[in-house]
Amino acid sequence: MEYFRTGKIRNRVSDYRQHVPSACTVSMCLFVDGEPYTRQVQQLKGEEEIREALDTIMSDKNNSPGIKANLYAAALCFRLLRQHGYGVSQNMFSGFMEEVGMFSKSTCTNVKGMIELFEASHLALEGENILDEAKAFSSGYLKEIISNLDNNLAKQVVHSLERPLHWRVQWFDIRWYIDFYEEEGVNLDLLKLAKLNFNMVQAVHQKDLKHISRWWRNLGLIENLSFTRDRLVESFLCGVGFSSEPQHGSFRLCITKVIIFIQVLDDVYDIYGSLDELEQFTNAVDRWDSKEIQQLPESMKLCFQVLQDTTNAVANEIQKEKGWDNVLPMVQQAWANFCKSLFVEAKWYNKGYTPTLQEYLSNAWISSSVSLLSVHAIFFCVPHEAKEEMVDFLEKNQELVYSSSLILRLCNDLGTLENISMDNNHPVALLIGRTRESDAASSVLCYMKEVNVSEEISRTHIRGMIVKTWKNMNGHCIASSPLLQPIINIITNIARVAQWIYQYGDGLGIPDRETKAQILSLLIEPLGIN
Repeated sequence: MEYFRTGKIRNRVSDYRQHVPSACTVSMCLFVDGEPYTRQVQQLKGEEEIREALDTIMSDKNNSPGIKANLYAAALCFRLLRQHGYGVSQNMFSGFMEEVGMFSKSTCTNVKGMIELFEASHLALEGENILDEAKAFSSGYLKEIISNLDNNLAKQVVHSLERPLHWRVQWFDIRWYIDFYEEEGVNLDLLKLAKLNFNMVQAVHQKDLKHISRWWRNLGLIENLSFTRDRLVESFLCGVGFSSEPQHGSFRLCITKVIIFIQVLDDVYDIYGSLDELEQFTNAVDRWDSKEIQQLPESMKLCFQVLQDTTNAVANEIQKEKGWDNVLPMVQQAWANFCKSLFVEAKWYNKGYTPTLQEYLSNAWISSSVSLLSVHAIFFCVPHEAKEEMVDFLEKNQELVYSSSLILRLCNDLGTLENISMDNNHPVALLIGRTRESDAASSVLCYMKEVNVSEEISRTHIRGMIVKTWKNMNGHCIASSPLLQPIINIITNIARVAQWIYQYGDGLGIPDRETKAQILSLLIEPLGIN
């Protein structure tokens, strides 16, 4: 931290920036031997410079023989353009296919090209059969040849097959790529700049974490609620995953508070309150009135009071910092909707009722908490002058929020059920750490009972739903207003955080080795720079 405060890092960044290629050079180097180099440049250049480069690529892509004849170049071009909201067609890959609609085996000569084809296929929209074929073709090939590859290339293939780039939180992956590039011996100036940038951003995150830790200690809530778990650092890391940019510290502090209270309320509804108590608590949140909690246990009274006080403070902070009016009614309604959805699930559990998958998801997308998180994010990310666009966004893009909610919920159900399978006596968590019993409703169990299939078949079906939902979400990220791009990025990143944290179980409710390793590498340990 002292190193950051002295400005030494900033001075060195300024020195190294002169070595980063201009936007024009970036657009050319995309297709010259350099997937690692390209990704570094993408990370290090400013957003305007990257946009300028992509505009050039978009205008030249149909006239460039280098793109038409080179699978790696075409796939990388397609992925970068779609990733940044350009409406590029899947027909870019038709030149690599045979008349029967299959990819030509001659395209298999370049392993990096096949990796990039696999990555590009995950930006598919619904009904894009060429990209579906690209995914099946590239994944099958990569799995087949992985044992014959050199160590670094095999490592890259494993990384892609484990979880594609489009499903990954970019910041969570940065140290992996820095280590990978260092082994590859790529451009040293870019590598040093990447390390300096990482240390600068990490220092900002450390400052944010110190701030939120002080708030959490002073709140004193955890000492009085013995039934809930303390997941402050894990919750903050989720906030970093939603938006890692240094200038978004206020958002991270706000959203971490929201995540923590999501966890606390999950535990209240799952393991503490009786059904009558939960009904009173839900009514109190709906009316935002402490008079409704007079008959509740002291711990639930405290929970409501601290939630109300913190939410009021957050709303005032948003109004003061961002200039928005009437923040409190919107965030209060979001909390009310969230609690109502938790109460529905509590009633199902108490009655021993298993809903159909559709009935379950019609409630679970709200209890996933993405809509609650999104309401807070909108006020921080959309400028006040874009008020009309925000209202229009909320009306027309509910499906984007729904898709992110669905991905989080389905990933959570797969992950938490995995924890139950490994240890039925261990408490498990929903989104931000919720516990649930092995016979409580989940998408996996609902589908198993509804269709009368095995858990394995049900899991396969749920994974297919996740893939389909990503396609739907991809469509909302193309040709969106630049003013709304920050909120779209955050809503998409929520789904990416879910893919990460539930990949091997419930990495938040029961922090696993990967979660702890991410905390160390992203929040604790700086990178050494020669």
